[in-house]
This record gives sequence, C-alpha cells and structure tokens, in this order.
Amino acid sequence: MTEKAARPVAARRPYLIVNPRSGGGKASRFRIADKARALGAQVFLIDPSRPQDLADVARRAVDDGADLLGAAGGDGTQALVAGVAAQNGLPFVVIPAGTRNHFAMDLGLDRADPSAALKALTDGVELRVDLGFAGERVFVNNVSFGAYAALVQNPAYRDDKLGTVVRILPKFLARHEGPELVVHAGLFTVDGPDAVLVSNNPYQVDDPAGLGRRAHLDSGLLGVLTARAETPAETAARLHSGQPHSLTRLATPDDVLVYADVPVLPAGLDGEAVSLPSPVRCRISPRVLRVWVPRHRPGAQPAGRPP
Repeated sequence: MTEKAARPVAARRPYLIVNPRSGGGKASRFRIADKARALGAQVFLIDPSRPQDLADVARRAVDDGADLLGAAGGDGTQALVAGVAAQNGLPFVVIPAGTRNHFAMDLGLDRADPSAALKALTDGVELRVDLGFAGERVFVNNVSFGAYAALVQNPAYRDDKLGTVVRILPKFLARHEGPELVVHAGLFTVDGPDAVLVSNNPYQVDDPAGLGRRAHLDSGLLGVLTARAETPAETAARLHSGQPHSLTRLATPDDVLVYADVPVLPAGLDGEAVSLPSPVRCRISPRVLRVWVPRHRPGAQPAGRPP
C-alpha cells in the first residue's frame, strides 16, 4: 500500500458512525463515541431498535459538510460507509469495533484497542486501497457464494469462523445443495463449483477459506477461490486432512461473473448474509479509498511483491 508521509490538512468536520453493540459492545467498552467527540468529531450512534440505511446516513453527513467519514463496527459496517467515502473522494477512518475485523487486521490496526485507531485524526498517514464491488454493493474483504455463503448464514459463524468452517464446510460441500453456479473471469471458467469466494485482493496461498491475511490491499486484483466436491467422502477427507486439492485459485484484474440457475443468489458480503440479483458481476476499483491510519500501528507489514 502506498503510504504518504503526512497529510497537508486535518479534517475540520469528521463524522463517525458508531455501532455500540458490535463486537459484544466493544465500542462502548472503549468509549469510542466520547473519545471521538473530544477530538472534534460528530458521532452518529446506531440504534439497533431502529434499523437505518447506514450508507444513507453517511451520504446525509457529506451533504451537511462532513470532510471525513469513519465507522466503528464490523466489516459490514465498514464497507457501507467506505463506499460513500470513496464515492465522494473523502478520507475514511476504520475503528475496529467488530468481532473479527479482517479489514483492520490487513491495515495493521490494533484490534485489541479499537480506540487507538482514533490517532489517525491527529497523527496519521494516508493509505490508498482498493474496493471490491458485487453488483452495486461494496465489499472490503470478500463476497462468497454457494457453501461459503451458507456458512455466513450459520449463527455460529460470527463468533467462531474457523471452527464453523472446519465443522460444517465438508458437510455443505458433500450435499451438493444450493444453486448451480458458473464462474467466469477472462478466459478462466469453472462450471458447477460448490463454493466460491471472491476477495478484494487475494488471500495468502495457505488460506483455503479466506480467513487469514492479504499481503496487499492495493494490487488492483480480485482473488478468486472455488471449491468443487467430486464425492462426499473425498471432499470430507481432503478438507479434514488439510489437503485442499479440490480448490482452484486465481488472481485477476478482470471482472468476475458468477452465474446461477436462480434469479436471486444468496451471498455472504463481508460476513453479512445478503441476496444479490444473478448474474453477479464482481469488480475491483483500484486505490479509490483514502484510508487514514495512525502513523504507528502494531500490525503494519513491509510492502512486498504483488501476487
């Protein structure tokens, strides 16, 4: 990721959307709203009893003069607000107040202390990162279909992603249930995969379920991971033994089209269960999001070669 040494002008009217219940109440425990207000930010607290369109909340903030947007919550919340920030060319601050916060992890942020991310407002640097799109929906991590999407809809997935994958994915693959899928990306085609994961930049090659890190967030490439079961016994044996021979991987700048034999396709978008009109066109917009992060952050990695 390209990192600027300094920002020429500080935000005058930062606007932060806070989910107080995300991550088991992490934002409340770390007093994110109070600390943000002390730094001059206007704060919008999400009321779970009154569901609202967070993208619309962010758009109204921009119309009222906000010159920076931020979100304290999980990756699904981050994606909604980040899309509005990118559309308006505004900087964006990630406060990792969700359960897993994969996007924050890849940005090198301190997930143990989400309030540390507020230092981006006073002593930070700017990163330019990519955004993924599934149709018109933004994703900061990934969008999944087939068995992977079914995992996201499982109640246990939010709190124990890896354990749920190990316990349930072999069974989902073995059943061959769900819509019939076809994946196209340039000259690349996979017919009938049981599980599909399209990611905003590829995951590391030793990560068969998209649960680990991405070496880059600015490569301009979509990662594509498909899994197809040949027989139930073979699928279960391969996954349990840690030998994902049925997996196909691709890193591509091309759009990825996911066709289905149903008009509306269940999907998992940054860990949230959604439904998307099929076919779903996934694309990547290189370096459209200006992310402000603290100058010093514990998980920052040196830049390496793109995949």
